[in-house]
Amino acid sequence: MVEVCRDVYWVGAIDWSGRDFHGFETCRGLTYNSYLVTDEKNALIDGVKHEFAREQIRKINSYVKLDDIDYLVVNHVEPDHSGSLPELLRRANPEVVCTRRGKEGLEKYYDGEDWNFRVVKTGDRIKLGEKTLTFIETPMLHWPDSMMTWLEERKVLFSMDGFGQHIASSERFDDELGVGEAIRWAKIYYANILMPFGRNVLRTIKKLEELKINPEIIAPSHGVVWRNPDRIIREYVKWANFESESKAVIVYDTMWHSTEKIAMAIAEGIASKGVKVRVFHVRKDSWADIMTEILDAKAVCIGSPTMHGSVFPPIAGFLAYMKGLKPKNKIAAVFSSYGWGIGAYEEIIELLKDLEFGIIEGLKVKFRPSEEELEVARELGEKIGEIVAK
Repeated sequence: MVEVCRDVYWVGAIDWSGRDFHGFETCRGLTYNSYLVTDEKNALIDGVKHEFAREQIRKINSYVKLDDIDYLVVNHVEPDHSGSLPELLRRANPEVVCTRRGKEGLEKYYDGEDWNFRVVKTGDRIKLGEKTLTFIETPMLHWPDSMMTWLEERKVLFSMDGFGQHIASSERFDDELGVGEAIRWAKIYYANILMPFGRNVLRTIKKLEELKINPEIIAPSHGVVWRNPDRIIREYVKWANFESESKAVIVYDTMWHSTEKIAMAIAEGIASKGVKVRVFHVRKDSWADIMTEILDAKAVCIGSPTMHGSVFPPIAGFLAYMKGLKPKNKIAAVFSSYGWGIGAYEEIIELLKDLEFGIIEGLKVKFRPSEEELEVARELGEKIGEIVAK
């Protein structure tokens, strides 16, 4: 039994073995958070993934009978939040509270289910008795249907995917896991799910301020509950604004170690200017970790051999992943080794231009790099390091 605060209980599930979320590698598993608010009337905030439905129901029944749930608030229709709804609603008949787009999504996902909907918009309220739920629409954070729910009397913001983390743990609160550790996992989550929606993040934080919502607890749909909400809000503002550290990230793959040698020489040059450098091999390192470092890096260097006149496939896959996440405010350089053509270099440049990165002239090396060419690579790294250090 986990009490978030008086009359608010965690009734979610821990997915210890989950290792993938839409291609986002979740090396420490996931949680699906659901919250029960008890009063004269009872409200359940969000469901869980379908295979954990019975576990959720068992937890609910330890506090109140399932039949005594009056409202089922659906902040987001994605199945990791709504998958248990059919099982819940076969056993009880609460009002399903969601946005207009949420209703459309639920009806499409769970075709044929006859549910009792209440559609809400920003500012709408439901009185449970002593306590009040207020709803805030947050479209495209990160789906069109998304909303947050504010429990005014307990100062709890049920923030849906905002402020979440993908980590399975027995600790339910940030100060139990360690606030710094919680922020580390929140950064990984933000970089791989919410990065494209930075403007919406800032708009949502401004909306909360305008509505005079100042939470003492933030209860997201994934990960630990924040009893230090100011810390994670400050980090979100930094991430949404793409505030950069004095840091460069090098991402590469290699066939016969030629591109790898260039990568290491560039890294040496960058580091010589007192700039942090992170080097990643796309087939050996997690893409989620790479994007977490790119989030607040000033410079990104991409290296690929040319294969069949084009980008080496593992790098092409990573670039598609990065393009979807839309990092901003970066300078970039490309380096490539080739045998019969320089196609990889040109293709990567065009993609980085699409992302509006500032392009620094990079390096193309035929076959294996000579010592003179590796010195040119080190000089390129020094140039990048000088720009980043400024």
